[in-house]
Amino acid sequence: MDALKALHERVSAPRLSAPPPSGDVLANIQKAAFRAADHGRMRPWRFLVLEGEGLNALGELFVRAEETKNVALSDKERERALARPLRAPMVIVAIASPKLNQKVPEIEQVISTGAAVQNMITAAYAQNVGAIWRTGDYAYDKVVMAGLGLQEAEKIVGFLYLGTMDFMPPPAPEAAVSEYFQSWP
Repeated sequence: MDALKALHERVSAPRLSAPPPSGDVLANIQKAAFRAADHGRMRPWRFLVLEGEGLNALGELFVRAEETKNVALSDKERERALARPLRAPMVIVAIASPKLNQKVPEIEQVISTGAAVQNMITAAYAQNVGAIWRTGDYAYDKVVMAGLGLQEAEKIVGFLYLGTMDFMPPPAPEAAVSEYFQSWP
């Protein structure tokens, strides 16, 4: 797919099923992360790829996070937390892993990680792989972060759900681009 077409037409795919991307398709998605804007080529990120049992373990981690907030977790709440990672056959946890650098502040490194995720979802779309970037409370939850082995300075930037699109999402509405760009001064 043409790069501009992918950039202009990419949409999130919330309903995903097996199979997940693999082989060269997955490698292309992963390589796209490394073309993100990255001041100083610090590569201030790392990624955890979860499939199969890894998705179940993430669901259990979500349950533990809920239990720390709500001791009396209902069966329905437990099932909902367990099922969240199973909305796709693969989840990539994107982690900002900032490094000390006098010239590159932490915020730039976190933004760079976000740019890496954006590149990955665009690369997925360009290869007809469904993708959706999710965050929510679990991305900021201390229990989840500890369970995934994050270090103190690390942050979850998002959960990238990948799989086969159950249907082609409708095109995104056209934005009034000119309303967001102004000449200055």
